[in-house]
Amino acid sequence: MNNQYTESKFEFLKGDKVLWMVILVISVFSIFPVYSASSNLEYIVNNGTTTGHVIKHMIFVALGICIMRGVETVKYEYIGKLSAILLGVMVILLILTMFMGQTIDGASASRWLKIPGTPISFQPSSFAYLMLVIYLCRYLTKKIKRERLPIENILYIFGPILLVFILVAKDNGSTALMILLVSIGVLVIGQLHWKYIAGFIATAFVASALFLTVALNTNLIGGNRVHTWKSRVETFFNSQKTTEVDDESLKTKNYQVMQAKAAIVHGGITGMGPGKSALKQMLPQSASDFIFAIIVEEYGFLGAIFLISLYLIMIIRIVMIASKMPAFFGSLLVISLGLMIFLQMAVNIAVAVNLIPVTGQPLPLISYGGTSMLVTYIQLGIILNVSSRIQVLDEEGMGRKQNIEEINDIA
Repeated sequence: MNNQYTESKFEFLKGDKVLWMVILVISVFSIFPVYSASSNLEYIVNNGTTTGHVIKHMIFVALGICIMRGVETVKYEYIGKLSAILLGVMVILLILTMFMGQTIDGASASRWLKIPGTPISFQPSSFAYLMLVIYLCRYLTKKIKRERLPIENILYIFGPILLVFILVAKDNGSTALMILLVSIGVLVIGQLHWKYIAGFIATAFVASALFLTVALNTNLIGGNRVHTWKSRVETFFNSQKTTEVDDESLKTKNYQVMQAKAAIVHGGITGMGPGKSALKQMLPQSASDFIFAIIVEEYGFLGAIFLISLYLIMIIRIVMIASKMPAFFGSLLVISLGLMIFLQMAVNIAVAVNLIPVTGQPLPLISYGGTSMLVTYIQLGIILNVSSRIQVLDEEGMGRKQNIEEINDIA
C-alpha cells in the first residue's frame, strides 16, 4: 500500500527521480541568491525592483520546469528528426540579429532579438547552439554504419558548425568558443574518424585566426566585440603577474573580478547569511554572470560545496543515463547535452574564482535571465526523456532488442 502511494506520488516525475530532485532543489535554491543579488539592478542600475526581478525569475523557473516536463513527453527521436529544420530556423534568426539586434540596459547586445509586438527579447545563439548539438548527434547516428565521403563531412558536419560559429562569434565570443569545443567533443564521442576531426580542428583554428585578424585590423566586421575580448584576456594575464595591482587602469578593467574575489573571501566557511551580502551592490552582473561569488559570500564555503555537489550529482546521473541507454543516438545525445551543461557550469565558476578571463556565461539553473535558463531546462527535459525510455525498455524485457532497433530507425 505504501509502495503504491509512493509511486503515485512521484508519477509526475517521469524518468530519473534523482535527477529530477536535484533539478528541483537547484531551481528552488536559485530564488534566494537572485532575490538578494537583484537588488543591484534596482539600486545601482536603476532597473525595476528587487521584488519584480525575483517574481520574473520565479516565473521563468516555473515555465522552465513545465517546458522540461513537456519535452519529456515527446519522443526524443522526433526531436532529432526536427533538429535540422530547427537549426535552419535558428541560423535565419542569427542572421536577423545582425541587422535587428537590440540594445539592453545601454550595453552592446546585438545578440538579442526582440519578438515583434512584445517586450520579450531572447538570444537565438543559445537555441542555435542546442539545435546544432542535437543535429550533430542525429547525423552521426544515421551515418555510423558506413564510411562517409569527405564532401559529406564538409557539407553536413563542418559546414553547420562553422556557420553557427561565425554567426555567433561576432557578438558572443565565449559562446562561439564553447560551440567549437562541444562540437569537437560530440564528433569524438560520435566516433567520427580522427583524420576528419584533426582536419576540422585545423580548419577551425585557421578560420578563428582569420576572423580575429580581420576584426582587429579592419572595419569589415562592424559592431564586433573582439576588442572587448582582447582587453579581457590582457587584463586577466596582467592581473596574474602580481598580487598587488598598482595600475589604476588595470584596477578599473579588473573591477568585476576583484569584487567577486572579495565577496568569496568575505564569505568564509559559513557565509554571512541569506540576503546579507555586503558586496552585491558593488559587483556588476551580481545576479547573473557573478552570482556564484554572491552565493559563496552569503552561504560560505560550505554552501558552495553543497551547490557544486548538486551539480556533480547531476552530471553523474547524466553519465549513468547515457551508459544505460543501448540506442546509440540516445546515449550520444545525453552525454553531449551533459557536456554542454558541465562546460557552462565550469566556465561560470572558473570566472568567479579568476581561473579564466571573464566570459559572461551564466550559472545553469541559477543565474537571473530567461533564454539560457529555458535552454538548460530543455536540455534536461531531453535527458529525462531518454531516461524514461530506459525504464520502458527494462520493463518490456524480451522486446528490448526489437525496440532498440525501432528507436534507431526513427532517429
